Amino acid sequence: MTVGDFAGNADRIRRAVDAARQAGAKLVVTPEMALCGYPAEDLWLRDDFCDQCTAELVKLAPYCTDVAVVVGYPHREGRTRYNAAAVLRNGRIERVYFKQKLPNYRVFDEKRYFETGNQACVFEVEGRKVGLTICEDLWFPEPAAQAKAAGAELLLSINASPFNRAQQAERYTRMGARVKETRLPLLYVHGTGGQDELVFDGASFALDGEGLVTYQAETFREAVDIVELTGATVSGPMAKPLTEEEIIYRALMTGVGDYVNKNRFPGVLLGLSGGIDSALVLAICVDALGPERVHAVMMPSDYTASMSVEDSREMAKIHGVQYTEIAIKPIFDAFRAQLAPGFEGRAEDTTEENLQSRIRGTLLMAMSNKFGSIVVTTGNKSEMATGYCTLYGDMAGGYAVIKDIVKTLVYRLSNWRNTKGRVIPARAIERAPSAELRPDQTDQDSLPPYEVLDAVVERYMERDMSPEQIAGVGYDMAAVKQVVRLIQLNEYKRRQAPPGVRITPRGFGKDWRYPITSGFRPKT
Repeated sequence: MTVGDFAGNADRIRRAVDAARQAGAKLVVTPEMALCGYPAEDLWLRDDFCDQCTAELVKLAPYCTDVAVVVGYPHREGRTRYNAAAVLRNGRIERVYFKQKLPNYRVFDEKRYFETGNQACVFEVEGRKVGLTICEDLWFPEPAAQAKAAGAELLLSINASPFNRAQQAERYTRMGARVKETRLPLLYVHGTGGQDELVFDGASFALDGEGLVTYQAETFREAVDIVELTGATVSGPMAKPLTEEEIIYRALMTGVGDYVNKNRFPGVLLGLSGGIDSALVLAICVDALGPERVHAVMMPSDYTASMSVEDSREMAKIHGVQYTEIAIKPIFDAFRAQLAPGFEGRAEDTTEENLQSRIRGTLLMAMSNKFGSIVVTTGNKSEMATGYCTLYGDMAGGYAVIKDIVKTLVYRLSNWRNTKGRVIPARAIERAPSAELRPDQTDQDSLPPYEVLDAVVERYMERDMSPEQIAGVGYDMAAVKQVVRLIQLNEYKRRQAPPGVRITPRGFGKDWRYPITSGFRPKT
């Protein structure tokens, strides 16, 4: 589903209704806010947005005659709005349910937009009573108990639950608790796709009255699955389990693919350095969009190793993408010559290093302007956390594919991708990572080892642990202090970074809201 594309979203629902009719199904269930897309953010505050969506719902109702269809949408009554779901049947809107539990944490701001409902919604399909709920409702006992008290024989939950790598396990736990409390089978229906930095993983499932999984949809694959309620069991197809690496890789493909396609970009441009980060981003973009929509640009300097150029050429050839080389030495020399009078008497430092990165960013943005493709950046979460990146340089672009992937996970994903067909040269994985902005430079000249850095970032940034707590589980306090200090100092950079796919419980985006100006320093 695409936010605001009411007609397009309604057409997808009609196709699902057609598939249901062909299979003889009597109930079609769509995800939370399926008709308007999720999250619509402050568009939900606009009367015209909500009214156009409701008008599309009214147009959809006559298509739903012999099949009952549950459709999520924003319901407006004057200035009051509800996160709602309508039951369409016999050509009309038969029932409407208002979500009772509104999440207001991490990436959620539902209390900014909606009022809470307080009534159960139980409707009948083929003699069986279905209790309708929306997402967060079943994270708490009350709505499920209320539905059972109203006669429900099946708990139905429609969802728009943003993916993170720990989310599915938590869904099983929470939904299992509701089944245990009510002894009712449960059907959890979830959408898939990308919306800016959020991705939705699908992976709908069912639990029987004993809490066993009896249906499991594919992860990050859109489908219309047929499930059957028999007694206290909802049965359906069972997708094979995936490794964490494959699930995350699919998340990244979904995020970049939907961002590019929904915003109608013809393709992507990226700076290919010969290093592991850009190599992984290249593979993801090709897998998501196809090689014909990917343009890799290698921009060597005097500090670029010959193996970096060789590996870039090899990767471009393996993938079959358009490939361009632009040497930046003449531009770099011209900039230094123009700056020399003002810099007289001062030694070269990170200023000149960053200048190279900014030249590359300018070249990529010029190509983007000329050809219309969006520049995707190649920086990872470890770099974003510590500010090991250059404003208006390697941060320049429209989408940050691996913004929420720490460096150690970059290695894991690269090795996994190579098991599906070698696309990343071994030495790009094995060599010491380097920005190649000065002679013999490596990342570890400036940063702790990535195994330590990434562990500190996770604990401080994702879990809100203090430096003392982090050091208390075995990490060197000096390294902890260094990483925490860098995280604090570089908020101004992150605030200017492009959006990117969120795959952790907390990314540098919607759910990271720290001030740039702050005198707070954690105790160490």
